[in-house]
Amino acid sequence: MKKKSPKYSTKIEESVRAIRKQISDRPDIGIILGSGLGDFAKTLLLPKAMSTSDIPHYPRSTVVGHQGKLVFGKLGSTNLFVFQGRVHFYESGNLETILYPIRIAYALGIKTLIVTNAAGTLNADFIPGDLMMITDQVNFTFENPLRNVTRIFLKKELYDKQLQNIIVDVSNKKSIPIQRGIYCGLKGPSYETAAEVRMAKHIGADAVGMSTVNEVSLAVALGLRVAGISCITNLSTGISKQKLSHEEVTEVDNRVKQSFTELLKGIIKRID
Repeated sequence: MKKKSPKYSTKIEESVRAIRKQISDRPDIGIILGSGLGDFAKTLLLPKAMSTSDIPHYPRSTVVGHQGKLVFGKLGSTNLFVFQGRVHFYESGNLETILYPIRIAYALGIKTLIVTNAAGTLNADFIPGDLMMITDQVNFTFENPLRNVTRIFLKKELYDKQLQNIIVDVSNKKSIPIQRGIYCGLKGPSYETAAEVRMAKHIGADAVGMSTVNEVSLAVALGLRVAGISCITNLSTGISKQKLSHEEVTEVDNRVKQSFTELLKGIIKRID
């Protein structure tokens, strides 16, 4: 007789139980680190790293630059839970795999989530190496991340205004330039065409990538405060004359990781 797969809620419980065996304190802030941005986790005090392969039912990341680790640690007195690498929709074609970390964050009691990603710019005023605070988003994955949410918390803004003010204030005090813009999320895995870039620009998007939008929608629906930061790694198709590559993305991320880390540390201290 074929063994039945556990229910989705049971899977979450089993994943959380395995995580809580490794950590005793409740995390205050969750951070999802995008392509090439995983080194931030090395700055944590008293880190406890868990491979996602050791967490029951947790989806596996297969993309270069995403290490597939969950790291608990401290920054000052703040308990952080860092998702060192994410799973993208195009890796499995299953929306629930990319939402799984958000459900884990909620189940762990996290109240504030900082989401980061690598993105291509649609805005002629942005250049590779810029950091962009996400002020809003366009979901061009055309997926519905709220279909299994029984209670929806309606908000006018997905990206918390108070957290945006903190990001701007910290960037000014640390002299770290930061752009502001709207992020457009696509499914991938192919980079967008020149026609798609023109369409996204026409509706007001400033940067484009293959993540974030569904994660953020679910997090806000579950009651989490969310902030988002994109690392602009390339000029999008039709803007750049060069062929796009994942190597270009990780190279730029490596170049800006110091300023990115300093900005994140300042934001977390202000939230605390």
